[in-house]
Amino acid sequence: MGRGELLIEVKNFNAWYAKNQALDNVSFEVPVNSIYAFIGPSGCGKTTMLRSLNRLNDLVGGFKCEGTVKIGGADIYARHDRKFVENLRKSIGMIFQQPNPLPITIMQNMLLPINEHYTASKTRLKEIAVENLTMAAIYDEVADKLDKPALSLSGGQQQRLCIARALILKPGLILFDEPCSALDPISTGKIEALLLELKNDHTIVMVTHNMEQARRVSDYTAFFYNGEIVESGETLRMFSMPETSLLDRYIRGII
Repeated sequence: MGRGELLIEVKNFNAWYAKNQALDNVSFEVPVNSIYAFIGPSGCGKTTMLRSLNRLNDLVGGFKCEGTVKIGGADIYARHDRKFVENLRKSIGMIFQQPNPLPITIMQNMLLPINEHYTASKTRLKEIAVENLTMAAIYDEVADKLDKPALSLSGGQQQRLCIARALILKPGLILFDEPCSALDPISTGKIEALLLELKNDHTIVMVTHNMEQARRVSDYTAFFYNGEIVESGETLRMFSMPETSLLDRYIRGII
C-alpha cells in the first residue's frame, strides 16, 4: 500500500460474540485523508470491524476482543474507563445505514450537539449549524425549512443532515455503515460526491455491499470473508488485478 501518514493501524485483531468468532487475525492500515472501504458478503465481519473502531461493540453483551487498534498512534483498547471511551466515541463521527435524525426540527438537530460542546451566542451557534449544513451539501435545499421537522425530509436529505450533524464536532475520522443502502440512485450520487469532498479534511472508513460504489469512491479496500481479510490494498489494483481467486470470484458475482 502506498502510504502517507497513517491514522488507523489495526494489527492481529480478533473479536467474539460469546463463543462465536466474528473477526480472525485482522490487520490493515488507513492513511490520513483517504477513503477505506470494507467489502464482502453479509456476515463476514465488516460491520463488527467498523464498530470496533469506536468501541461501539463494547455495548453488545458477550463481546470481547484482542489485538491492537491504534488511532492517531494511541491504542484505543488500552484503557477501559468510561470517560475515555465516551471521549473516543465523541471524537469519531458515525453515519448509520438508516438515517437517524431526531424527531425535532432541522435546526434543533444541529444545535443539540453544538450546545453540548460550544460556548457561544445563539447567533454564532446558528452560524456554526449553517456552516456544517453547507459542508454537507444540504443547506441550499433546506434553507427555508430549518424550523420544519427533520423527519419531513427525504431519505437522502435526512442522511446528509446526519452527516452535517456529525461534522459539528470536527471529527478527524468518520465511519459510514452502508450509508447509501436505503437511498435512490440520485441521493446515492450526492452522498458519494460528498464523501469525495469530505476526505480533503477527514479520514473515512465505510462498509458497503455496493462494489461499484467502493470502486468509485474509495482509495483503499479490504475484502472480508468469514471474519478474515482475504485481500487488501489500493482499490483500483484490487478490482482490476485481484491477487486471490476468492476476490476475483466475488467481483464477478460467483460467490
